[in-house]
Amino acid sequence: MDDLNALADEHLTAARTSPHGRSAHLLLRQEPLRQTVIALTAGSALDEHNAPPAASLQVLRGSVRLTAASGDVELTAGGLQPVPQERHGLLALEDAVVLLTAVND
Repeated sequence: MDDLNALADEHLTAARTSPHGRSAHLLLRQEPLRQTVIALTAGSALDEHNAPPAASLQVLRGSVRLTAASGDVELTAGGLQPVPQERHGLLALEDAVVLLTAVND
C-alpha cells in the first residue's frame, strides 16, 4: 500500500523543481477507477479541462481553488469536494497536493 504522506512530500519536492510547478503520480488504476496524486506550487494551475463522469478532489496539503462556470470553491488540507460536471480548472493558492479520484468511461 502506498503512503500518501510520503507521496505528497515526494511530489511537492518534484513540483518545486519543475519548470511547470507541478508533479503527478497515478496511484491506482482499476478501470474505471483512477486515483492520482497531484502536487502544484503556489500560483501553478491545471488549465480548464473536461470533467470525467464522476470525480472528487481531496486536499492533502496546502490550499487550492477549484474553478468552474458554476462557481469557484476554495479548499484547504482535509477538504473534499466533488468535481463539477463541467469544464473546470485547479489553481494552487499555496504549495498544495491533492488526491484526484475519477471514474472514467
